[in-house]
Amino acid sequence: MVFTILFLGFLFGGLLHYAKLNKYNVISGLATLDNLSVAKAIAVTIGIGLIILNIEIGLGLAAYHIKPLLLVGIMLGGFIFGIGMAILGYCPGTLAVSLGEGSIDALIGILGGLVAGVVYTLLLPYFNGFLGPDLGKISLYSILGNHSVLFYFLVFLIGALFIGFAFWLHKIEKIKDMKWFYAGIGLALLNAIIFLGGVSNRPIGASTSYPYLADLMTSTTTNDYFAKIQKPGNWELIFLAGAFVAGLVFSLLKKEFSFILIHDNWKKYKGTSSINRIIWSFVGGFILIIGARMAGGCTSGHIISGGMQLAISSLLFMVFVFAGLLITGKIFYK
Repeated sequence: MVFTILFLGFLFGGLLHYAKLNKYNVISGLATLDNLSVAKAIAVTIGIGLIILNIEIGLGLAAYHIKPLLLVGIMLGGFIFGIGMAILGYCPGTLAVSLGEGSIDALIGILGGLVAGVVYTLLLPYFNGFLGPDLGKISLYSILGNHSVLFYFLVFLIGALFIGFAFWLHKIEKIKDMKWFYAGIGLALLNAIIFLGGVSNRPIGASTSYPYLADLMTSTTTNDYFAKIQKPGNWELIFLAGAFVAGLVFSLLKKEFSFILIHDNWKKYKGTSSINRIIWSFVGGFILIIGARMAGGCTSGHIISGGMQLAISSLLFMVFVFAGLLITGKIFYK
């Protein structure tokens, strides 16, 4: 089973590396609206993935894994996550791939995320009630499950709208590179495979691995939160290890591996100070994981996996993530 998870993570990392969706310049470029590759890939992944996944579930091959709609946690956590994503220039999953490629700022971001993980574990009992109210696990299926014809009509319609939105963004961007589209198809298929009952019976995810690993490292394991995240955290840690290997292997094969701290986009807006980038990488990683844990997921586990399930919590999370990302991009990258 460990080898299977590693292999799935390797495929995940390979797809991100292929389309450069893990790169700091690409993700920070989304925050400044200079690069729309990530948004286009996410839209295609959700559009294709939600059609495939809901057919799988309808055939009894997979099951829903909807995240609960914790209203404050989803909205505030999503906004905080977007802030961290803009500053750091990575997501919890892309950090592993970029680390494999030699990005030093990704390593610092991971360290910030690990500190955030143990801090969140320790402080959660004091503000857990603040994350609600819990409105339950709401999705299009829970609303229209008894109306299968209407449900599947809307699944195909919404899927087509997501795909159409991606190509509308592509038309605005006016570039010929289609790697984002092929990577989006690959991520949709990969997620649908992972959902299968005979494979992993769960969605892709990344952010739970941070408090899981941090709690193990600090022996902060005798609490309810660690007991809750132990199983998914272990799976995601192995998965990200596979993604790290993919980043390392493919960057070496393509002779692109290099240790780098100051990327072009950071240099353009923030200068060449190494200390400045180190500090903001740590802060960004810390903020990123705090937001992800408040909301119960991240880009892969919430936006993509939840979007494919048309979960209301995940769609709302996506809105607040992009709000935090774009507002921070406007302010932080002047």
